[in-house]
Amino acid sequence: MSDQRGSSDSDVERREFVGSMARHRKLLRRTVRGISEEQARQRSTVSELSLGGLIRHVTLAEQNWTAFITHGAPALGGSETTSFDTRAATFEMTDEETVAALLERYEETARATYRLIMTLPSLDVSHPLPDAPWFERGTSWSARRVLLHILAETAQHAGHADIIREAIDGAKSMG
Repeated sequence: MSDQRGSSDSDVERREFVGSMARHRKLLRRTVRGISEEQARQRSTVSELSLGGLIRHVTLAEQNWTAFITHGAPALGGSETTSFDTRAATFEMTDEETVAALLERYEETARATYRLIMTLPSLDVSHPLPDAPWFERGTSWSARRVLLHILAETAQHAGHADIIREAIDGAKSMG
């Protein structure tokens, strides 16, 4: 990738993305501080969500979306290659995974995303979304829009994780 950037992209905007993502990542990581492997898999609310599953999902989703920025729709697949069940499975922590391994993969993904943000030629680069029932037909997303989506997903799931952690042992990572 070139280090040439579009005229509408400022280093300030890119640093704001990186900083905002770092803050929300920290909150999500904080929810698993001091928990056991069993607690990471525990479903402490009526939902199917667990702390480990949320970290796994956020990591996989971010990897897919950043691949979309660089490679377009094939990176996300479409309705033919992925189903709602397949997407739901990204929320499940496998028996082989550990909290430490999930956090390490999440950090590696974060570093790759930060490098992409700072070196992408333009945040205006855009690709059509794949044909899938969960996307509006004919819509394109810019890198900027994808980064906003990653940021929103991270923040939303950090909130979910905070509720799950509080239900497990009363600990709060936010407020």
